[in-house]
Amino acid sequence: MKKNISYVSAAEAVSHIKSHQHVHISGVANVPHILIEALTQRADHGLVEDLHFHHIHTEGPAPYGAPEYEGIFTDQGFFVGANVRASVNAGYADYIPVHLEETPAMYRSGALPCDVALIQVSLPDNKGHVSLGTSVDCTKAAVECAGCVIAVVNPYVPFAYGDLINIEDIDYFVQDARPLISIEFPAPSALDYAIGRRCAELVPDGACLQMGIGSLPGAIAKQLEDHKNLGIHSELFCDGIVDLVEKGVVNGSMKAIDRGKIVASFLLGSQKLYNFIDHNPEVQMRDISYTNDPWMICRNPYTVSINFATEIDLTGQICADSIGTRLYSGTGGQLDFVKGARRSAGGKSIIAMPSRTSKGKSKLVSVLTPGAGVVTPRADAQWIVTEYGAVNLYGKSLQERAQLLIGIAHPDDREALDREAFKRFGPHFKAFHSLNANQEKEPVYVLK
Repeated sequence: MKKNISYVSAAEAVSHIKSHQHVHISGVANVPHILIEALTQRADHGLVEDLHFHHIHTEGPAPYGAPEYEGIFTDQGFFVGANVRASVNAGYADYIPVHLEETPAMYRSGALPCDVALIQVSLPDNKGHVSLGTSVDCTKAAVECAGCVIAVVNPYVPFAYGDLINIEDIDYFVQDARPLISIEFPAPSALDYAIGRRCAELVPDGACLQMGIGSLPGAIAKQLEDHKNLGIHSELFCDGIVDLVEKGVVNGSMKAIDRGKIVASFLLGSQKLYNFIDHNPEVQMRDISYTNDPWMICRNPYTVSINFATEIDLTGQICADSIGTRLYSGTGGQLDFVKGARRSAGGKSIIAMPSRTSKGKSKLVSVLTPGAGVVTPRADAQWIVTEYGAVNLYGKSLQERAQLLIGIAHPDDREALDREAFKRFGPHFKAFHSLNANQEKEPVYVLK
């Protein structure tokens, strides 16, 4: 190694952060909490103010978005996680709408300042490189652009291959040895399995998959166990994918790029998932400008992207970041993969969701709730899946889309949706009920 690592305390490291600076934080499970704690203590003593924080979704305590630090910390994340959701919706924290593929370019272009990068890394290898472990995301770009890079070296951070960091690019090193935040998602429900089965039926053998995390992606993974030669190119992947690797279902043998490799940018899941990527040459953790580039995504044939929504209107406008005006998450990488999958030879874009919310409200609506964000425009919508069926909106007119979507709504909501569609499109609209009088209470599966 060209440089021996000399460690300093967290307090000393963050003393180099000055008021009015913009600070990037490593995301998801790989947040350097020891540095956040030290910086919070510094703020409590009046030694720093007016700091601006940027990050994708983070796990764990988030004092940088807390109301009590108003005027001292300003959180402006690229995604709204549960730990800052209340503060964002109350106005104490803020959100920068951006497709995840473009977040590194915000730093690299200078559109968004990056004065300091707070990162967490693995133990170094014998070539003087450290890994960003479970979260490369836009952090590599932050390291490249920041005037000051502070790294927490943590033995619990897995050494993941892909985009590594040279220790020469780090200014201050801090030690910590706390396990990464892990999550055991709830077991899939019967509803999850019903939706998962619909999705799995649209996935051909040899497909290259993108999907997220949670109980529904877990159900989809279980439904893929009889498939063959699947590949993974995704912004993240779930524990269920590890199970599919162990069963030989996922091997990446049909990929055109990164053949035989699982490619992702960040992870959140169990310790088993984190152990899986540690020194695993079959996994590449890459900058999100690579994983989420639609022109890179489409190079793998039969790419199938599976994403989720909070609400979809009868013309195919897809909301996935908010509930009305209330921000829930963010734009994320949905449209990155929708466009990439649709451009792939034989590819498909799937948006999956239950037909109703947990409170019994239809998620298929005549018009989006006022204030709802359109993450995927109707011109980009393709496959929509609920527990009642799957429909392909691509190439369909507005009235045809309404008919198809009403057909996969909850049976008790179809008549009301028919009436709304009639009001919107006029007397020439052919109601779903009039076309399918014998199927009112039966699940439909429309493959067109």
